[in-house]
Amino acid sequence: MAPTDETAQGGAPMAEPPADGSDAPPVPRTPSGRDARMPPWLPRAMVLALALIACFQLGSWMFHQLVGLLVNILIAFFLALAVEPAVSWMAALGVRRGLATGLVFLAVLIGAAGFVTLLGSMLAGQIIELVQDFPNTLDALVNWINTTFHTDLSRVQIQDSLLHSDVLQSYVQNSASGVLDVSTQVLGGLFRLLTIMLFSFYFAADGPRLRRALCSVLPPARQSEVLRAWEIAVVKTGGYIYSRGLMALISGCAHYVLLQALDVPYAPVLAVWVGLVSQFIPTIGTYLAGALPMLLAFTVNPWYAVWVLVFVVIYQQFENYLLQPKLTARSVDVHPAVAFGSVIAGTALLGAVGALIAIPAVATLQAFLGAYIRRYDVTDDPRVGGHQGRGAGRVLRWLRRTLAEAGDGRGTGARIPRPRADRGESRDG
Repeated sequence: MAPTDETAQGGAPMAEPPADGSDAPPVPRTPSGRDARMPPWLPRAMVLALALIACFQLGSWMFHQLVGLLVNILIAFFLALAVEPAVSWMAALGVRRGLATGLVFLAVLIGAAGFVTLLGSMLAGQIIELVQDFPNTLDALVNWINTTFHTDLSRVQIQDSLLHSDVLQSYVQNSASGVLDVSTQVLGGLFRLLTIMLFSFYFAADGPRLRRALCSVLPPARQSEVLRAWEIAVVKTGGYIYSRGLMALISGCAHYVLLQALDVPYAPVLAVWVGLVSQFIPTIGTYLAGALPMLLAFTVNPWYAVWVLVFVVIYQQFENYLLQPKLTARSVDVHPAVAFGSVIAGTALLGAVGALIAIPAVATLQAFLGAYIRRYDVTDDPRVGGHQGRGAGRVLRWLRRTLAEAGDGRGTGARIPRPRADRGESRDG
């Protein structure tokens, strides 16, 4: 059937020939009626695309607004996992789970408050002593400057110049204006701590109910996997916290004996400081923990600071190679390189919080994925142990033989005569 004058083959509109019959190119006809309307799916697609963009923008805005709350919930979840073994143990003895959780958190709060109080009293005492000894220290400094540089300075002149200086006055004004900001930050920190403790309490006290509610929306096969992952997370996180706490106790006792023997002031507080900071701040915690005892020991005797440094280094080696492998072999079996990398990644993602929860999170993930990774027996190949293969051994043997022959004179084809001593005669004879 031939196409009509409206359409050509394939449904495209026919070109209309010129009216005067000339050789000018034909002018295509403009579609009209049913062919001029847009496809019916195009408005729906545009509305759907705009809705998706709006949902994405709304979700991104909500995530950025709630990122602080999400981080607090994550910290609370890991804290609840850490106290889960103690709460479950007390619940098994007949104590109600809510009461057991409250007792555990009460013990944690009492310990933290005692540590902060002792540390604050130590710092306050040092600051008071520094303020009281400041005139004597300044007199000694002025006398040394006058003797060394032959100047004529006095403490009264220096104090007047400092009190009437523009730098000090501007600093006082800025500090006064920043008091409100500091108060706001302190209140925000207390509110964040209260939020974390509240969520941790609910996660630990209602742990069975939370697991039941989570498993109720999953099929039976997925329920077992979720419960297994939860159990591994409890074991790894609790084991990490308790092993670190035990190592902190041992470290604190060891450093207390040293500081008490050297008669360093505030030895109990410094021992607790060294134990907690060195264990719960990864990688650099040891150096941060040893700096404060060294500083206070230096005020007593400079050689005492050297003794403290030597003891910190020796104890760190003892802990790394003897104590830590025995305490964390079953709880957190993570390679040191993996632990270091996880701490760096956690710090980059969540700051100090990420550094604290990175190791138990990686240990949990490693233990959970270990059941799904298929492992094979390694072949008995010397290259596995770092030994060289046969080809490399053959090359080395050929090289040694060539060098030996060159040393004997056989490598160049010439034979170097060796001196022979006849029996009873010398070589000269």
